[in-house]
Amino acid sequence: MSRILAGLTIVLSAALPAAAVTQGVVDAVVNGSSVGATVSLPGGFGADVTLSFENVTGLNLTSLGVSAQLINPTDPALLARLPAGSVPLAFPVLLRIEPPAAGGLSFRGITSLDVHTHNLQYIAGCPLRIYSAHAGEPFKDITASMGAGSYRVRGTEGGFSDFLIVADTRPVDQVIQAKLGALDEELNEYAGSLPGPLYNDLSARLAAVRDDIALAATAAAVQEIDGFLAVVQQHSGTDIPDVWRAARDVENVAGYLRAGAMTLRFSLGLKSGLGL
Repeated sequence: MSRILAGLTIVLSAALPAAAVTQGVVDAVVNGSSVGATVSLPGGFGADVTLSFENVTGLNLTSLGVSAQLINPTDPALLARLPAGSVPLAFPVLLRIEPPAAGGLSFRGITSLDVHTHNLQYIAGCPLRIYSAHAGEPFKDITASMGAGSYRVRGTEGGFSDFLIVADTRPVDQVIQAKLGALDEELNEYAGSLPGPLYNDLSARLAAVRDDIALAATAAAVQEIDGFLAVVQQHSGTDIPDVWRAARDVENVAGYLRAGAMTLRFSLGLKSGLGL
C-alpha cells in the first residue's frame, strides 16, 4: 500500500501536544544528522535509541515526534499483526516515530534506527528482530544488523513507523522468501515511478536472487542483492524518487527499496552464517 495513503490517519494524530510526542522518552539530543534518546518506562524497561539520517532537513525534537509506551504482549489485536513469533515479556515496548505534518522534517534516502537495551540478551541463534508497521498495517521484519552488548539491533526504513522487538521463530528460509516477495511487490508497486529500462534491470536482479536461492547459492544471492542496492543508490534522486516529507505528499521509493533489500541481505547473511 502507498505510504501516503497509509499515513493519512497518522497525519491527523501527529498534531499532538509536545508533551505527548515525547512520552516515555528522555534525554533526547540532536547531533547533526542524528538524534539520540533514552527510552524510560515503568517497570525498569529502557533502551538507548539513535535515529540517523543520510541527508536531513528540519531535524529537531519537535519535528521528530518520538514516543514510547508499554504494550500488552498477549493482545490478540497485536498478535494478529505479527507474521509469527511474539513480543518478549522482557521488553514489551512500542517505539513510535511519527513526525507532525506541519513540522517541516524531510530527508533523502534511508533512516537507520539503532536500539540498545539491557532488558534483552543476545546469544548465538538469537531470534530477536526489530519490526515496523505503518498506520495499523501488519508488522514486518526490518532488521539490518544485530549484536551483543546485552542486545543491539539496527533497522532501516524509507519512512517512519511503530517499532517493536519481536522474537521471530520462523525458519530462515521462510523469512527470506517473505522478504524477497515483499521487495518484489514494492518494486512492482512503484514501477511507474521508474524509467522502463531501470525497472527491468532491477526486476531481473531480483529474479536472479530468486534463482540463486532455489539453487542454495546463498553467496551469489548476496552478491545480486548488493548489485541491486548499488543500482538503486546510483539512481536515487534522479531516476528514483528518494525524498520523504512530513506532509506525506511524496513517496520515498528509493528508501523503501533500499530498506527492503538491506533486511533481505541480513537474512541471507544469517543463512550463510548457519551454513545452510
